[in-house]
Amino acid sequence: MKHKTPPFILTSLLVIMGLMPDCLFAQGIIGEWSSVQPPAAPALESITIEPEHTALLVLDVTTHTCNMEVRPRCVAMLPKVKQLLAKTRAKGLFTVYALGILPTPGQPSDIWPEAGMLAGEPYVRSGPDKYLNTDLEKILKDKGIQTVIVTGTAAHGAVLYTIGGSVFRGLKVIVPVDAVSAESTYAEQYTLWHLKNAPRMAAGVRLTSVDQLH
Repeated sequence: MKHKTPPFILTSLLVIMGLMPDCLFAQGIIGEWSSVQPPAAPALESITIEPEHTALLVLDVTTHTCNMEVRPRCVAMLPKVKQLLAKTRAKGLFTVYALGILPTPGQPSDIWPEAGMLAGEPYVRSGPDKYLNTDLEKILKDKGIQTVIVTGTAAHGAVLYTIGGSVFRGLKVIVPVDAVSAESTYAEQYTLWHLKNAPRMAAGVRLTSVDQLH
């Protein structure tokens, strides 16, 4: 009497042998997209700031990258950025601004008034990763910074890549989620999921809100 190989075993063998057509995997992924359910929202923490070793990074909060026509969510975020700046400055936190390079190199005058720089506060210019081709790492090291609070836009651009750059340089990161924005809720949601689930990233990132920072 002949025994038939169960289908799941046959499939596993084909995968191991590299004989399973790629199209089957592709069809499975594409076919499942419409049924994907978002995970539960991450928990937000109440966090006490340690001013001596903490800096605030303000990313791309300018009229070029944060405008009503393209990114109304960013404009709506500005009161929270203003509140965050007032809170951190009252505690004496070191503040660093980051500007973009497209469509033209950003200038301090491009920053929204709600998030305006104070005299003596440094800034860097780069693309999404604000460490790339800038002195940001040196600026933070020279001040003995161990933790950065990140605010700005876009969540899936400058925020995500600069947080990654911070974590991979050994810094801890605090993200007040209501002071971060993107073009859509989905982009903001995905970024927060990524920060709390990506390898090495999750252990270095804490999520909070402006009101829960003390």
